[in-house]
Amino acid sequence: MSLIPNISNKLIKSNLLRSIQLIRRYSTNENDTSSEKVQSGGYAKAFAKFETLSEEPKQENQTFASLLCNSKFIDLGDPEGKVVQGKIFHVVEDDLYIDFGWKFHCVCPRPKKQASSYIRGAKVRLLIRDLELSSRFLGYEKDLTLLEADCVLLGLVQDRNVDK
Repeated sequence: MSLIPNISNKLIKSNLLRSIQLIRRYSTNENDTSSEKVQSGGYAKAFAKFETLSEEPKQENQTFASLLCNSKFIDLGDPEGKVVQGKIFHVVEDDLYIDFGWKFHCVCPRPKKQASSYIRGAKVRLLIRDLELSSRFLGYEKDLTLLEADCVLLGLVQDRNVDK
């Protein structure tokens, strides 16, 4: 048996509204003619903020086709042959694993020139050859994917904000 009675949210909300109205009424002095404005307390501000969060924003009914036509992926066009920016997220010996925001990452060899600059977290430029490496292996009729993209590492992204 529960000691706490079952109270509806509507009752709690109405009691809170009444208490806020009472606080506002007694916190302002109607006889005071000064131009000072009484600010609501922290509880009243939090309650007002909560009230705006509980209201559901109106959403436009858009079809999948309209969303797809307005997406940035469609604006990009055919990604093969485009230069994109990526970030090195893993390094294994001389292999750089680079995420560039597509379905798969790419693996590129570390260049000999400025090899110490190609570290985890570095931003690099890539030329996309193929977004998904797949081919037929011996005895299979279907293509198998290697879960990688085929890209060419062009170099580091130069930060133009750094003073020289």
